[in-house]
Amino acid sequence: MGLFLSSFVILLLVAISDIVARLVPHISSTYINILIGVLAACVPVINHAILGFENDVFMTLIIAPLLFFEGQRTALQIVGRRVRSIFGSAIVLAIISAVVATIVIRPMLGGPFALALIVVAISTPTDATALGSVSQGHKLQHSVEKALTLEALFNDATGLVLLQAALIWYQTGHLNLLQNSGRLLLSAGGGVLIGAVIALVMMLGRQFLLRSAANVISSQTLFYLLTPFIVYLVAEHLGMSGIIATVTAGLINNSEAIRSRFSSPRQMHLGLQLVNFADDVLNSFVFVVLGINLGRIVLTRHASMVHNLSWLVIGISVYLILLVCRFVYAKLLVADRTWRSSVLFSFGGVHGTVTLAMTFSILGQGLASTTFNLILLAEATVILLSMIVPTILFHLILPRDWDEAQRPQMIKTLRYRAVHAGIKAVKQLSLSKEVKQIVIFDLKDQMGLTTLRWFWREWRGVSGQSAVLTSLQSVEQRRALMQAFKVERDYPYEQAATHQVPSTYVYDVYAEVLLAETIVLDPQNQVI
Repeated sequence: MGLFLSSFVILLLVAISDIVARLVPHISSTYINILIGVLAACVPVINHAILGFENDVFMTLIIAPLLFFEGQRTALQIVGRRVRSIFGSAIVLAIISAVVATIVIRPMLGGPFALALIVVAISTPTDATALGSVSQGHKLQHSVEKALTLEALFNDATGLVLLQAALIWYQTGHLNLLQNSGRLLLSAGGGVLIGAVIALVMMLGRQFLLRSAANVISSQTLFYLLTPFIVYLVAEHLGMSGIIATVTAGLINNSEAIRSRFSSPRQMHLGLQLVNFADDVLNSFVFVVLGINLGRIVLTRHASMVHNLSWLVIGISVYLILLVCRFVYAKLLVADRTWRSSVLFSFGGVHGTVTLAMTFSILGQGLASTTFNLILLAEATVILLSMIVPTILFHLILPRDWDEAQRPQMIKTLRYRAVHAGIKAVKQLSLSKEVKQIVIFDLKDQMGLTTLRWFWREWRGVSGQSAVLTSLQSVEQRRALMQAFKVERDYPYEQAATHQVPSTYVYDVYAEVLLAETIVLDPQNQVI
């Protein structure tokens, strides 16, 4: 019951924060999510309703599907072409950065090298979603953005293996470099193999059902949605990297979707909509949870924060060292190797919730409470710096993405004109008064031009049976709507043919009209 209540409260916070983010579009939704989480942690009733952070639950239920969806948006052939680049940024860069940072911050900690490696290993993973939040509204160089995204997909596993090695070193006093290097390669390679095998088996099973009389869309969709959880849990149970296994499964699903998207359009459309919905909710969920935990850290550890600022020095030092290592690596190997690309790559290594999850995973690993508090506050500093600094820097050095900024208004204007053309066509048809009134209301509703009072009047008419149409009038209504939708589809293409609007805007409006048509025509999509 506690897990259900906690999830319910966080989902409510997600819904509220996303609404607030829509009202303040100039601020990234990620920061709104974090702020709402911090405020929730400050309200005792809400804070007590939310369970303490559980690393295993968070990684399995939230991070695994997010990485699966992220992998599914990445073409497998792109990863194949960039294996060397991914290996370099996700493994070589991570290990070199860990070694350098461990040596530098060890005197600051005053403890063994193993403790310094624990701090650095936790700071290794980067977050592709957080990267999108700090560069929102600006044009980030494509080659750098792709390198950062692929790095973030795979370097979580490196951080986890480094952390495991550091904990063993801390507990036993011994570090076996050969064994740990082999462990990293085995974990990563095993994750790839397990993810690929499970994904291929499930893919062939789905494709077999799709081509048989036993195909059921709801069952197929359930199998698909359960895939990341199955892959992650099996890989972790076998001692391999569940993260890499999940990403690999997502990459294989990308190829499957490309070659089977028209086998069952309803099934494909349902799957895509569910993925988009889940991805949006989980991304917001992640940052609300991050905000809640940051708020709790401040509330419960403010005394140690004020009296001893070593956590701040360590956090800033780790962040700066990682920046320097990333810059040198980018200057040698990333994109066009210019100063600009190197700066973008170095500051684009944003840390997020995986870092927080790894921090809480060291509870009960033999660390003193004061040591854990120090690490927790230092990692919180790294997370906040890695988000705030690039947000400011990118705002100063990156050009504004004016196309993206103007896109919503341009699409809204195009949609308005298309619907207006549809209404004009309906008014010229010979229709009964009741049907014409209902059809015009439906069309104006596409543009959001119907008032709440008008909707209330229409709702009362439908609910009170006074506006129920006869069978003949229903057919008349359907034909009128289809005629209007045809005009709405034709209008954007006429504008694109004369180069008045970009094709991407046309596709957006056209797709929305097609969805409206399916509600009218498709028996399985009709409300009544």
